Amino acid sequence: MLQRIRDILIGPPLPTQHIVHKRLNKIRALAAFSPDALSSVAYANQEIYLGLVVTGAAGLSLAFPIALAITGLLVLVALSYFQTIHGYPSGGGSYTVARENLGTLPSLIAAAALMMDYVLTAAVSLTAGVAAIASAFPVLWPYRVELALLMLLVIALLNLRGLQETGTAMAVPVYLFLFTFLPMLAWGVLRLLREGPGSLTAVAPPATEPLTLFLVLHTFASGCTALTGIEAISNGVPAFQPPEARNAGRTLIVMAVLMAVLFAGSIGLTQAFAVIPRPDETVLSALARRVLGEGPAYILVQVSTLLILAVAANTSFAGFPRLAAILAADGFLPRQLTGLGDRLVYSNGIVLLAAATAGLILFFGGDTHALIPLFAVGAFLAFTLSQTGMVVHWWRERGRGWAAKALLNGLGALATAAALLIIAISKFVAGAWITVLMIPLLVSGFLKIQAHYQEVARELSLSHGPLPSREIPPRPRVVIPISGVHRGIVDAVNFARSIGREVTAVYVELMPGSGEEIRRKWEQWWPDVPLVVLPSPYRSIVGPLLEFLDETDRQHNDGQQAVIILPEFVPARWWHNLLHNQTAWLLKAALLYRRRRLGFQRVIIDIPYHLRR
Repeated sequence: MLQRIRDILIGPPLPTQHIVHKRLNKIRALAAFSPDALSSVAYANQEIYLGLVVTGAAGLSLAFPIALAITGLLVLVALSYFQTIHGYPSGGGSYTVARENLGTLPSLIAAAALMMDYVLTAAVSLTAGVAAIASAFPVLWPYRVELALLMLLVIALLNLRGLQETGTAMAVPVYLFLFTFLPMLAWGVLRLLREGPGSLTAVAPPATEPLTLFLVLHTFASGCTALTGIEAISNGVPAFQPPEARNAGRTLIVMAVLMAVLFAGSIGLTQAFAVIPRPDETVLSALARRVLGEGPAYILVQVSTLLILAVAANTSFAGFPRLAAILAADGFLPRQLTGLGDRLVYSNGIVLLAAATAGLILFFGGDTHALIPLFAVGAFLAFTLSQTGMVVHWWRERGRGWAAKALLNGLGALATAAALLIIAISKFVAGAWITVLMIPLLVSGFLKIQAHYQEVARELSLSHGPLPSREIPPRPRVVIPISGVHRGIVDAVNFARSIGREVTAVYVELMPGSGEEIRRKWEQWWPDVPLVVLPSPYRSIVGPLLEFLDETDRQHNDGQQAVIILPEFVPARWWHNLLHNQTAWLLKAALLYRRRRLGFQRVIIDIPYHLRR
């Protein structure tokens, strides 16, 4: 039944030969790689508004200048990643660039920052998408957490089914967003020319805080979330049709131009029209309502915003599992993350990302504004390390025009490092400290996992240390723990007698006197096999059995530990397991994870008896 439900939700298993790497043209590639970048206008604008509104009209009048500064940073970062695309035509993610040019530790810092960025991208995109649709339908506002979790569940299930990042599935939301938002901006400019600007002084709420340089820098840091996702194309160059680097570079330029127009244009119109949203509304919703009214066009803009934000969350489900698989292959994350699931996707990485995203949504109450302070630190740290690595790359290669290329990436590194410093300081108390703390903790975890795998390899190696003996050992002593005399132990007893030179059955007596009835039945069936009854005054099964094993091994002192044969009946239905106490499983766990005693390992053999009903 469970398998049937699983097949309905995520589909039946696929053979490995069904893996298809389909190349993307520029139109489909723009749809595949741009949702995160283009949709960031939905929450970056909101953060700039929330950062300035506390200072009244004087602060809100700085929104467009701040947007222009961020747009200038966007242009510089885009040109830097244009260089990365041509320097790494096989795909230049921040982890790869940092590992090859800066070393292991910087690459792990970049990887930790990227993993944080992927999780936060999914959480912020989903909560911002729900806020967009709740602005159009305020009745949904109290249910933002539930709606975000529902969208997360749908996206996770789609990815577990093997949703391919070919751009086809993403094309509709992306181009619907562009074909609704860009005309809205154009219509807004025409209305502005015809009607003239509004007055912030007349509509802005009264100032509750003074306008300070720190507040402006804090707002700038919040608005820098508009740059998230700009690195996606440089990570996926191999997905483009030949010539890959040229097509990827052109697509990056188009995406950067669209980002600049959407971001600066929407903030410019918001300031020019003196748009002030309701408490249960986003600033983009208020702008769309001001320009388009409250008719079908306004609803379409809000729906398209929700859809592109959902698709933006989906890009994390493409990037996070791949990055986790690369780190796992390098020995820095559990090996389970390298395996393709039944549907030819990195299922464990998808589940891990979904769980982390759900945790953030629940912890922060589905509030995008509360999540934003954690967001930009990881992204800009990865930007800085990637661009610094590219400077080293050009320095080492010394090809044609290397100095100009290194200069451009160096300027990009300096700009993103300056932005990172502003973000970390201005938003530290608001929540950036969590990301600042988590990144070194993740790096420490990576290194501990690597150290574990290296130690395992050393201990398993046959080429180092004393060689193990290849002599065939003598027939072992065998101990059979039993819970009673029944059909479930017959095969175990027969097998024990076939391999053991000395077989002993053990029954742990939880209730005084219960062992006598077990002994009577045992002697009827196997009078030649001794049965030891162990009293357990504290009603423990595991403790008395382990003490007995240690004592009998010490008494025999024959160079080996007794082999344990565990009879275990297997229920016919999965839910039947809930009706039994799983004693055999507890004994196996206790024996398996017990360190070697007397210099020898203990062999544990499980003999199942399958129940028919």
